[in-house]
Amino acid sequence: MNNSGRAGPLRTALLIGVAIFINQAMGAEAPATAPHGAMAMAEQQQRLDQLISSSTAPPPGVDPVAWAAIYIPPGNELTADRIALGRKLYFDTRLSKDGTVACATCHDASRGFTDHRNVSEGIGDHLGRRSAPTTMNAALFQSMFWDGRAVSLDEQAKLPILNPIEMGHPDAASAMASVGTDPAYQELFQKAYGRAPNYDDLGRAIASFERTLIFLDAPFDRFAAGDSKAISPAAQRGFALFNGKARCVSCHMINSSNPIGTDNLFHNIGVSARKQNFEALAHQALGALKDGSDVDALDKLALETDMSELGRFLVSKKRGDIGAFKTEQLRNVGITAPYMHDGSLHSLWDVLDHYNKGGETNPYLDGGIEPLNLSEDEINDVVAFLFTLTDSRFAAQNEAAMREQQAYAAKKRPFRDNALAHREVLPFEQRVLGPAGLK
Repeated sequence: MNNSGRAGPLRTALLIGVAIFINQAMGAEAPATAPHGAMAMAEQQQRLDQLISSSTAPPPGVDPVAWAAIYIPPGNELTADRIALGRKLYFDTRLSKDGTVACATCHDASRGFTDHRNVSEGIGDHLGRRSAPTTMNAALFQSMFWDGRAVSLDEQAKLPILNPIEMGHPDAASAMASVGTDPAYQELFQKAYGRAPNYDDLGRAIASFERTLIFLDAPFDRFAAGDSKAISPAAQRGFALFNGKARCVSCHMINSSNPIGTDNLFHNIGVSARKQNFEALAHQALGALKDGSDVDALDKLALETDMSELGRFLVSKKRGDIGAFKTEQLRNVGITAPYMHDGSLHSLWDVLDHYNKGGETNPYLDGGIEPLNLSEDEINDVVAFLFTLTDSRFAAQNEAAMREQQAYAAKKRPFRDNALAHREVLPFEQRVLGPAGLK
């Protein structure tokens, strides 16, 4: 890919082929019949009807008081009309400049409400720099995007439509011209918000629909409620490790007040350190942002340039946030591969390998990241536990994903480094002695 973010035809074809392969392996229907490997919008909506109802009630698994006070913003209370409008917009390709891409292209109901790509593809075969997080349970985050540059789901929903390499409308007026003159939309906006179509209400409506995408009914929840047979002995051992030796709970606490398993903070865990010069990128970013750091400018830097790898620093400009990205949720993690902000980890075994060796050494590595000394059996147990966090409505996809990841991990574990994981060799020893001195 060149600096414009445009993929060559061969790479685009390969990416689509990989997406279709993963889509099939995870139990989704095939072949895909929409751009970029997505399921056709009509078929996605049929699948959605099998998964959720458009209820305005607090979802199971979420405290109803917190739902009303924290997760529903004043002025955008959930109503059936707002959900219906948002759902129609979520699947409408007219929200992209060339009519090819909808929200559901990268957040596909058949693919765990993501796209199973390491980075997403927008209009004109442009590739972004980050992996698309799932929209499942997105309403429960305290900030949006990998760097938290949007403070609410309502604001997040508006940005991809105006990004030149995502959905490509040059401004809000262009986006509204594509749907706002439709008599059906005029009626829906009037019913939902009591006024003519406008861009702020468009974002509010999409967010209202996304607040129905709550998936918190997993085998783990039955285990936590007292059913000791709901998850396997291996998964139970993995849960103990999750809360102990593996130290996952440091950032991924899961409880009734935090059901999705995130601290909502930002951490440098060393993913970008494999290939980036953070100091040079930070100086470049400060220069690019000196004339303004509005959300649109941040959006372009995050998706179109190498400065994407700076993560939260683009938003905060704090040195401690260099290379730091939001702690993702663990819910439904089995069906939302690949992992991390750049999709560089293809399986949950890769994720455990990354943490087991203490991430990738860099000057901004989070102080909580260190080698874990997990054995292979312990890694397998933690992975078994993680697969119990997938909602039961995706049981077949989850089982297929586990088999596919097991097969991949059996052949390829590129991020495993037992010497580091077991503290046989420490990073400073590698730097000081070099390869010859360690023999």
